[in-house]
Order: sequence, then structure tokens, then C-alpha cells
Amino acid sequence: MAKSQETFNKKEKQKKKLKERQDKAEKMQERKTKAKKGKSLDEMMAYLDENGNLSSTPPDVRKKKIFNIKDMQISVPKQEDIIQEPVRTGMVTFFNQDKGYGFIKDLQTQESVFIHANQLSEPIKEQDKVSFEVEMGPKGPSAINVIKTS
Repeated sequence: MAKSQETFNKKEKQKKKLKERQDKAEKMQERKTKAKKGKSLDEMMAYLDENGNLSSTPPDVRKKKIFNIKDMQISVPKQEDIIQEPVRTGMVTFFNQDKGYGFIKDLQTQESVFIHANQLSEPIKEQDKVSFEVEMGPKGPSAINVIKTS
């Protein structure tokens, strides 16, 4: 006599799959019965009130604001009043020609300011008096538009 091809494990898997299919069919039928069909357009509409919140009622016409398109700014506003820092004077305390950087000591604030060779209009050396503008760099203040005064 030959053994049955269906083992206990196969039978259990088939039972489990059948139960899952029945559960899925029941859930689908339940969703169909609970679903609302045929909503009107007014029921599906959502409105924004004057504060920007969603509402089911249309906005009040009396609170309507009229905007001029030319007055609207969509991008970043232009900076019209750029504050220019005054030109400072200082003395070169250190400058390495090979590496192309150094430091200037501001005569007014006694602050040490970084200087790079790219910001020079003419070659400088230590103890030279210079005039410059200050710009905030990633590591602190750095001098730009450096001009040798004497």
C-alpha cells in the first residue's frame, strides 16, 4: 500500500490558507456594506477660512480681502539698505608670503583680523599700515579690499 501524498503539514497549510481567504472575503464584504456611496459634490468640498484652517462651510463673502498683484512678493525681498561697514585701518602683524596669509591688527579695536593674499591689491609685509574692510568668514572676521597706506 502506498503512503498518502498529503502529509499533516500540507493539510495544516491548506487549512490556514483557506481560513485567511475567508477572513479576507469577510473584511471586504464588511467594507462594502459600511462604505458611503454617492456623496454629493457639496459633501466632498472643503474650504479654507480667513485663518487658513479647513472648514466645511464656505467662507464669508463680507470678510473677503482684495490684493493687488503688484504688491505681492513671491521671492526673497531685495536688500535695499545694505549697511556698509566703515573702512578700518590697521597694521600687519604677521604675513607669510609663501603660504599667502597673515593677520592684521585693527588700530581702533585692537582686534586681530585674518587676511588672505587673494584680497590684496599690492604686496604687503609685516609692520605695513593698511586700510581694509571686514567680512565675517566661516572661522571669524577676515579682511577684504586691503590697500597699503604707507
